[in-house]
Amino acid sequence: MSASRVLVTGGDGFLGRGVLAALAGKSLEALVALDVREVPAERQLPGVVYRQQDVRDAGIGDTLAAHAIDTVVHLASIVTPGKDSNRAFEHSVDVGGTRNMLEACVAQGVRHIVVSSSGAAYGYHADNPAWITESQPLRGNPVFAYADHKRQVEEMLADYRAAHPALAQTVLRIGTILGERVDNQITALFEKKRLIAIRGSASPFVFVWDEDVTGAIAHALGDAPPGCYNLAGDGALTIHEIASRLGKQAIDWPAGVLKATLAVGSALGVSRYGPEQLDFLRYRPVLLNTALKERFGYVPSKTSSEAFDAFVAARARQGRPVTSS
Repeated sequence: MSASRVLVTGGDGFLGRGVLAALAGKSLEALVALDVREVPAERQLPGVVYRQQDVRDAGIGDTLAAHAIDTVVHLASIVTPGKDSNRAFEHSVDVGGTRNMLEACVAQGVRHIVVSSSGAAYGYHADNPAWITESQPLRGNPVFAYADHKRQVEEMLADYRAAHPALAQTVLRIGTILGERVDNQITALFEKKRLIAIRGSASPFVFVWDEDVTGAIAHALGDAPPGCYNLAGDGALTIHEIASRLGKQAIDWPAGVLKATLAVGSALGVSRYGPEQLDFLRYRPVLLNTALKERFGYVPSKTSSEAFDAFVAARARQGRPVTSS
């Protein structure tokens, strides 16, 4: 099911820019990028048609029709909300925007949609298995907007697979992305002088290099079999292993003490994180990528360990080292 006329949502986001760069050099008949913001001319790539359009826009089907799109890469979502954001707005983009795009795809006869989901859709739960496969239930966590919305999106996608089988789906459940220019909630943890560890929990992290994410998406646009796949590098690193590589200490906190500290800090407005972050740290879903390699046919270029080392090396080259001096 090779793609020839492709539309990418969230085209000016971090992942969107990487995907467009990966696809711009391929022999596609059309490559269209949508973003809620106007993309500055200096960031526009030759051969890409840029359109300013919200994924919630009722006219998105007209855009698909105008460019005779056969494949959509749906990346638009809110990963890190702004200070003035709220849950209703985030839901309208993450879930409502995806519903709008799916309805438009069906109405316009789009053949294939590739969706960036997340390992967060599995949720942060005490009974998560040590290694999570695609057969694990998607439970999300209501307290985490991103995880909850990804779960809702995946439930919607499952409904569409049953009701509209002509629209093939490739759903990539992405692990923690690292790259040369990645800054997110996770990398901020590694910048601390001392890392937080929770007594009795290994807090394993599974990483994927950003170029492996764009590579897997490009692979999906070839003849790779549609389906739902965990997208992560091989293996995982515990919080203590990460601290050791950074030359730092990981301080073991009793869960109850850390939960109370986070609650107080959140109540006083001195911390952006509340007590719910405890489960985010200690019950992280650890993604097994066997289906990605054996069924989907994509082998990440970097393991979790190699991705982390490459991230540390990149930060050092940029003069922003995360290692202890």
